[in-house]
Amino acid sequence: MTIQLTRPVLRSGANLQFDLPAKALDMWNPGIRAAASTDDNEIGIFEVIGEDFWTGGGVTAARINAALRNIGAGNDVVVNINSPGGDLFEGVAIYSLLKEHAGHVTVKVMGLAASAASIIAMAADEIQIARAGFFMIHNAWTIAIGNRHDLRDIAEFLEPLDAAMADVYVARTGVELADVQRQMDAETWIGGSAAVERGFADSLLASDEIQDGAPAAQYLAAARELDVALAKSGMPRSQRRKLLADFKSSTQSAAGAGTPRATNDDTLDAVEFDLEPLPTLSFNP
Repeated sequence: MTIQLTRPVLRSGANLQFDLPAKALDMWNPGIRAAASTDDNEIGIFEVIGEDFWTGGGVTAARINAALRNIGAGNDVVVNINSPGGDLFEGVAIYSLLKEHAGHVTVKVMGLAASAASIIAMAADEIQIARAGFFMIHNAWTIAIGNRHDLRDIAEFLEPLDAAMADVYVARTGVELADVQRQMDAETWIGGSAAVERGFADSLLASDEIQDGAPAAQYLAAARELDVALAKSGMPRSQRRKLLADFKSSTQSAAGAGTPRATNDDTLDAVEFDLEPLPTLSFNP
């Protein structure tokens, strides 16, 4: 079954954006990374999905596409994930890229694969998860502003997105559709062992494959929480970006000499390749 996701065309007064749920940010430890590796077929997804204002990066479909081209179409690939999610459309596009990759795709959930990041994980031929790791699945989460007509339009737009995500989970896990929908309605957090039992993962990850570091990432996570809070208050994106840019420039030293990268230093960097547009957002679960 082919699913086509298109961004909404809303009334002129409506304002909709896909942001990170506050709980996902609270649960996310951005310092968790893959242990040092010399493999050249690894891709790290250790940031938010989509463009990230705070790091100047974020993990996008165009960058994953570039990483996969560098690895080679027929070669196996390992995707290490620790992400609170983000833009659903970018997540679906990355899912599509991994699903279509000719080589064997292994996903390793190092810490958290929430929301759009959990969709990406479902593309793998094999999924491993840390015993202390988590999947989080939920309905499409957005911040919306508008009148009652706008909000009805937005609710109608979100329904097929939820259906598409549910289909992806069902195809990978074999769980009944009604059960998956109930879990999404409840925003369900699935720990490592439970993920294996329920079909979201195939096996547990060895603990020596994970390391915890990058203290500067904690500062960036807190800044993103502030961004979400401002969005909930109704502040337009352009105004938030200006305010946060001023704040960021005045507190650069709080993050130390650098910011966390979207991949481990020893893996292909999902945020530093030349960007190319992705031709489609359709995929076959």
